Amino acid sequence: MAIYHFSAKVVSRANGSSAVASAAYRSASELHDDRLGRDHDFSNKAGVIHSEVMLPEGAPERLNERANLWNEVEAGEKRKDAQLAREVEFSIPREMSEKQGVALAQDFVKKQFVDRGMVADLNVHWDKAKDGSPKPHAHVMLAMRDVGPEGFGKKNRDWNSTELLKDWREAWSAHVNERMAELGLEGRIDHRSYEAQGIELEPQHKIGPAASRRPEQGFEAERIEDHARIARDNGAKIIANPSIALDAITRSQATFTTRDLATFAFRHSDGKEQFDQVMGAVRASPELVALGKDGRDQERFTSRDMIAVEARLERAGDELVGRGEHGVADRHRDAAIGAASAKGLVLSAEQRDAFDHVTGSAGLASVVGYAGSGKSAMLGVAREAWEREGYQVRGAALSGIAAENLEGGSGIQSRTIASLEHAWGQGREQLSPRDVLVVDEAGMIGSRQMERVLSQARDAGAKVVMVGDPEQLQAIEAGAAFRSVTERHGAAEITEIRRQRQDWQKEATRQLATGRTGEAIRAYDAHGMVHEHATRQDARAGLVDDWDGKRHAEPGKSQIIFTHTNAEVRELNGEARERVRATGELGEDVTVKADRGERAFAAGDRLMFLRNERSLGVKNGTLGTIEGVTPHRMNVRLDSGRSVAFDTKDYAAVDHGYAATFHKSQGVTVDRAHVLATPGMDRHSTYVGMTRHRDSAQLHYGRDDFADQRQLVRTLSRERSKDMAGDYARPEQDQARAFADRREIRFPELARQVVEKVRDKARGMFAGFRPKPVTEKATSPERGVTDRPMAPSQARAIERYGRAAADIGRMKDKGLPVLAHQEQALAKAGDALDQVRPHGARDLASAIERDLRLARDAAEGNTGGAAKAMEAERQVRIDPEKRAGRFVEQWQGMKEARASMERAGDHAGAERLGKRMEGIAGGLHRDPQLESVLQRRAPELALSMERGRSIGQELAQSVSIGRDRDRGMSR
Repeated sequence: MAIYHFSAKVVSRANGSSAVASAAYRSASELHDDRLGRDHDFSNKAGVIHSEVMLPEGAPERLNERANLWNEVEAGEKRKDAQLAREVEFSIPREMSEKQGVALAQDFVKKQFVDRGMVADLNVHWDKAKDGSPKPHAHVMLAMRDVGPEGFGKKNRDWNSTELLKDWREAWSAHVNERMAELGLEGRIDHRSYEAQGIELEPQHKIGPAASRRPEQGFEAERIEDHARIARDNGAKIIANPSIALDAITRSQATFTTRDLATFAFRHSDGKEQFDQVMGAVRASPELVALGKDGRDQERFTSRDMIAVEARLERAGDELVGRGEHGVADRHRDAAIGAASAKGLVLSAEQRDAFDHVTGSAGLASVVGYAGSGKSAMLGVAREAWEREGYQVRGAALSGIAAENLEGGSGIQSRTIASLEHAWGQGREQLSPRDVLVVDEAGMIGSRQMERVLSQARDAGAKVVMVGDPEQLQAIEAGAAFRSVTERHGAAEITEIRRQRQDWQKEATRQLATGRTGEAIRAYDAHGMVHEHATRQDARAGLVDDWDGKRHAEPGKSQIIFTHTNAEVRELNGEARERVRATGELGEDVTVKADRGERAFAAGDRLMFLRNERSLGVKNGTLGTIEGVTPHRMNVRLDSGRSVAFDTKDYAAVDHGYAATFHKSQGVTVDRAHVLATPGMDRHSTYVGMTRHRDSAQLHYGRDDFADQRQLVRTLSRERSKDMAGDYARPEQDQARAFADRREIRFPELARQVVEKVRDKARGMFAGFRPKPVTEKATSPERGVTDRPMAPSQARAIERYGRAAADIGRMKDKGLPVLAHQEQALAKAGDALDQVRPHGARDLASAIERDLRLARDAAEGNTGGAAKAMEAERQVRIDPEKRAGRFVEQWQGMKEARASMERAGDHAGAERLGKRMEGIAGGLHRDPQLESVLQRRAPELALSMERGRSIGQELAQSVSIGRDRDRGMSR
């Protein structure tokens, strides 16, 4: 688990420090100090893997020499208490390789320091702890004066800003998280202080080995002691109250592994002894809950608090759903729909169903809609209906831009959830029974925040309507609350795509929404919209060429560039802006001190706002075009048509707006989208990026990132859905078994084996009764059908179904619950198979039930056996004689299993299986052909048919008689 550390201090003569000595130590080199007339030799120091001086544009080349650089700094400072340099220190995730860690540090230093005009001396240390684990970190020494061609000038006081340090801390967090995602590494960091996160731990400094820090050379021994003290104090706090650790770990993830816990304990303890005590305290804590193994065979844990949050979330949802006080009269619904029709908005059948659902009487309603399916338009009609009924309608979303889009699309006045919660905490803007709270992009909201919102609405008697798509960008905080609520209570679905104009693109959106990313990418490739380049740099250039060409060809069309990381956004913004500058469409450049550093802006530039500001009416992600700019003021025409003006000293959270990240784009609609694919993407970001457009989406990638389109699809299809602690709940019978085992209640071994065997058999109508696999001989009458070459589309569909079925089979084999996304994958694979072979999913499922090897073989691409078995199942399905033979065989198997249960003392299991058998018998009337054949084969079922009774009635009667007889024997 990556850890967060970012600190800054000043190297000052007041405490005896020397800039030259500091630089020599951090770079593990020998430097001569002109001022002191002595050499500082640290060339024997180990662990320094990279060292370089980075100069801003216009700085003299002589400063590339470390000795020249820091001796000039020393010579330029005359005071005995002079501040010589600023040192920034930050941890590098140990999950990264050395090469990746160096690149991470270089990119950050260039963007945040060098591009601001600072001279930076970067040194990356890859130390090792006593246990051999890596402790990678970087030291950056920064000159404090402006630099020009002649050398250093005046000190830049703006660099001392506390706000700038806060921005650096946040920027480092974002930079690391983006790169971790790009590299496919797990774990994220949080720049916020523990206090801001509500965690009762003291922040720690990251330091190097204590033995090499010497006060006479300017290295602060007291800082070493302070680090150890904080680690000891935090360790003591955790030992005394292990729930502190559990609370901290579950801030961003609902469940965690032993490795996550060990990494956290290592960070918050001093020495092996205390580390062991911290681990032991947390493991022994009654607040720790073991959930079992996940799909990767890793043990997962959560906290009782997380389980309590999810329980409160369920309870609040249940209570809201159970209320029936918020209905809208039919006359108001009809009036709202009529008013919309008069304006040219006609709801589709799905939109109308969703409209009816949300305007119903329940206190909680959810709508799941694919990207671009017209959710906001439907909500606009619902808003009018609610208001006609006398309700006040409020909107909320996690991000400012999502709130803005909700308001723009539906007319519902909206704001961020954070601002609403702040107002509620101050006793303002409280909900009431006459309020309807519409929560948009609900899939991005974590469990804790969702629970607070639902509980607030429940206590106030308000109605909540949640709208979103669980398959788009995932929640930043722990949990998948929206998915959980919709699975528990259901939701109206809107799957008809309205954003895209061409049918094949609408189908591609449906494929992206349902996890069929590869099919969607292949569809765009077939229409010439997927572009391969030699390198990512070439892909950037090709993308901007495409963007610029279409900008000139159709200037009235809106378009934007999307990619995964802020670093790529910066590069693309620069390249796109150069194209606009080359055509003379921009005014004179003006340098503006923005929050992210100095930027050149001009009239005509695209601008993005990066922070919510109610006084301006802008949100984080709002786009506009600069109409006028000076170093201290901007006039901007927003894309909504409204103009705003502001002083940059009051609001400087702006940047160029030609490109944006996927997180900034959710909810955005443009005519054309241009997407740069990078390795950090997954199926959720791909779904968002490739569905923002009306007309076209051009996807560009480099072969240095993806060797070929197959690897591109594999990366863009990665599943990274957030989990819930509740996802790992065991089935009821396994919970009972765990309860007995915890209390050392032991079943006789024979009874245990019988019970477990019979339980497995009773899971499905005929599950577990598997005669010998269908052989070549058994299928010979249909050889003419099955021996024909299989169509490639059918083979692909069988392979896909086999993968989904095998995945579920592995979960069951390990005693783990089948997860919702796995069931969805199987259902989607079944739909695809039915499209190429009618009833194919039904036949293959029946074949796999009889021979589990078919799923594994099909998953590996060996689909011939599955195809033959499907044909055999088809013959059983269409031939009443074969169907009757199958029924007799399986019925006799169930009778035997039920008798075994009774003999083993599992009367409850026998009762359940008997009820199932009665249900099967009672359903025979729905298959008259089978019923007729079974009537003739009654003797095989040990039945003597009575006149006037059907075969189904006779079978049900035999089950009832057998149950009564078995009960008598048991007594």
